Amino acid sequence: MPESGKPILLLHGLWHGTWCWSEVLVRLTAAGRRALAVDMAGHGLRAQRLAAATARPFDPAALATASSPAAGISLDDAAALLVSQAQALGGGAPVTAVAHSMGGTVLTRAVQDAPHLFARAVYLCAFMPASGVPAADYLFLPENEGDLAAASLVADPAQTGGLRIDPASPDAAYRQQLRNAFYGDVAPAVADAAIGLLTPEAPAGLATGASDLTADGWGSVSRAYIMCTQDQAVRPPLQRKFIADADAAFPGNPTEVHTLDSSHSPFLSMPGDLADIILKL
Repeated sequence: MPESGKPILLLHGLWHGTWCWSEVLVRLTAAGRRALAVDMAGHGLRAQRLAAATARPFDPAALATASSPAAGISLDDAAALLVSQAQALGGGAPVTAVAHSMGGTVLTRAVQDAPHLFARAVYLCAFMPASGVPAADYLFLPENEGDLAAASLVADPAQTGGLRIDPASPDAAYRQQLRNAFYGDVAPAVADAAIGLLTPEAPAGLATGASDLTADGWGSVSRAYIMCTQDQAVRPPLQRKFIADADAAFPGNPTEVHTLDSSHSPFLSMPGDLADIILKL
């Protein structure tokens, strides 16, 4: 099938990697689109090993207090990497970028820094923070009540410099919480496999950094938001707040909104529906 349309760049969220997009990539490429999933700074093959997560005998105190090997990675670093990935995929021409969860914070900065490289910014149940506001400021707002992702952290980010979960935990209740946070409507076997692929450590700087947004930067690029109505990591009221705040700040460039009746991970639970929306965008 001949290739058509803008190339599509897919960015995962915290603790995930390019692997989470595999079922969506199959559908996008089958439709004749050039698509690429990339690892975010500090994730996937760019992750730095946290020894305390797999040390034997296991020491819970070390897991709770060990300094993060990703502590030095900032939002600036992650955005610069994404800009370079967009440049490589599009060859200097604009791409459509889709970011999931905390990847939205990275996409926002990348678009602000290099708007000419992005034809459209698509946020999949993602953080779309307002100008000057770090993503971390949204975590404990009333709109995010019931969030299970932040509740799954096993260390204090202010102490360790990382956002740390324990996907290898033998605790059944904790593993169920991770499943509920990310994969509530995903087949149990697939959810267990996904939990096994999660990177335990993510750079705290991705959540604590902020971006100053301008009308000729981020505000100039067409954007869309895909809401997930069963999301227990980025709660639906918070998703609606991101959309409302962006539209209030840049009313001449309103957000196009689509909805999936899914958990936080529709790329695993309903990849065909998600791919259809991305292709329409």
